[in-house]
Amino acid sequence: MKRVLKWFGIIVGGLLLVLLAGVLFITSSTNRRLNTEYDFDVAALTIPTDAAALARGEHLVETLCVGCHGDDLGGTILIEDPALAIVAASNLTRGQGGVGGQYGDEDWVRAIRHGSNSEGQALFIMPAADFYFLSDEDLAAVIAYVKSVPAVDQEWPEREIGTLGKILIGVGAFGDVLNVETIPHEAARPAAVPAGTNAAYGEYLVNISSCRSCHGTNLAGGQDGEPGAPPAHNLTPGGELAGWTEAEFQTVLRTGQTPDGRQLSEFMPWQTLGNYSDEELTAIWLYLNEQPALPTNE
Repeated sequence: MKRVLKWFGIIVGGLLLVLLAGVLFITSSTNRRLNTEYDFDVAALTIPTDAAALARGEHLVETLCVGCHGDDLGGTILIEDPALAIVAASNLTRGQGGVGGQYGDEDWVRAIRHGSNSEGQALFIMPAADFYFLSDEDLAAVIAYVKSVPAVDQEWPEREIGTLGKILIGVGAFGDVLNVETIPHEAARPAAVPAGTNAAYGEYLVNISSCRSCHGTNLAGGQDGEPGAPPAHNLTPGGELAGWTEAEFQTVLRTGQTPDGRQLSEFMPWQTLGNYSDEELTAIWLYLNEQPALPTNE
């Protein structure tokens, strides 16, 4: 019996050592990924000051940015769980605690298009892989507007990611939260797409609006990578949208209610996507209906 207990203790001890080694390896790897300083060329954009550009920037910010950074761009808390992580979306203004008073134009480009802070380190839960598709003109308009908003005095806690959070990042449970790692920083820029009520412009809007981050690269839905999120809907003609009219599609993005009366999940940012104009939503609708009818992703 003693020999059995001895071997049992050795096996359990060995398993615990393997587990501890795995935890140390994953947390160390995550620390390295969070602290890596990336070095890449950043485009020098001419930031406009005219009223039309500021209006365009405001429209894009209201659609793409306020969901995380707040209506006044003073930031919000995204995750507040000491065992997991404490993460805030930055105060983007020039106020106390904001980055607006510290960022130059190239820092804004680095953050929005490349997903890194002014030191070149990865931003967390910043959808730069989607904003990478913003045209130079639209990106410059966004930066112009953000620089123009009133200062908000709001300080947020520094990012803290606990051991559990680092493990979950390391095993991919949070999905792609460090976009700086996957963006083709040095690749040729995608060609600018003229605004219009057509599928080509709809594709541009889908790309910059993070639709693929939840609904899949092929837009056929399936399990969302965000913890706690329900499966994302299939946006191709093979999914539920096949039974909707364009008017119903626009109503869903303006009200959050599906034609059969269901409320969209809180993970679906219809409140901000609904800020797109009728013409922009028509373009998105046309693009989605050009896609092949695919079965929902597993």
